[in-house]
Amino acid sequence: MLVANARMYTVDAATDAAWREWFGWVANAADVTLRYEAHRPPLPLEALWERRDLGCALMCGYPLATWADAATRPHVLAALANADEPSGRAMYRTAIVSRADGLRGVEDLRGCRFAYTMPGSQSGYQAVREWLAPRALAADGRLFARTVGPLVTPRAVVDAVLGGDADAGPLDAHWLELLQRHEPDTAARLRVLDYTPWSPMPPFVCSPTLPPGVRTRLRDALVEAGCADALRAARHTLGVHGVAHARASDYDVLAKRARATDALGYPSLQ
Repeated sequence: MLVANARMYTVDAATDAAWREWFGWVANAADVTLRYEAHRPPLPLEALWERRDLGCALMCGYPLATWADAATRPHVLAALANADEPSGRAMYRTAIVSRADGLRGVEDLRGCRFAYTMPGSQSGYQAVREWLAPRALAADGRLFARTVGPLVTPRAVVDAVLGGDADAGPLDAHWLELLQRHEPDTAARLRVLDYTPWSPMPPFVCSPTLPPGVRTRLRDALVEAGCADALRAARHTLGVHGVAHARASDYDVLAKRARATDALGYPSLQ
């Protein structure tokens, strides 16, 4: 029996139920036994991605791109397509948010309290660091009054911003889309100041120890799930517009971009 998980894009009970339906369909289509495991915070996602019985789970692209041991790196299966990306590819970006009655624009970030999830996150840290580097360097390398974190999850960033512990912070734009869909009152209390550039979408991955035939069946089932009639309602709940093929090499650019930001002299959010 293999483990499945989509904690990264689970915002409430409705999305949790839809992911369970999704993986149940994928399991049947791939003729693989998958057991959905919530793996809720504060359990670290890294512990999930390292499991030898990992059958299908969403994974952040940055830790995938910087995985130390190629032999143990999770195997990329596929990724969610994005209808908002100009080409419809499996790409996403980070929204920089403040309270709706808080900061008015990006120029107000200087001197603010900025929340973040964790340095190992693409959407919650690395994409923001790359995007902010020119502004920070123009401010002698320090843009914020202080940073607030690591907060680990997007939900904790929302709580910090709305609770007054931070003035702004990053949210995975797909996660924000789900919040807008399922908790419109909460989302209405946030203002999007801007977006970072597009990055490869977090992929579905499995353990590299799975036989190639099993990996192929899972990949094909995931792509089919992106358009299967039986999952129409689940896809609406999850904001899924399709599933695209993906490869591990698609994510190498994230490590390259992080190294380029290091070379600029902005190694951390500050």
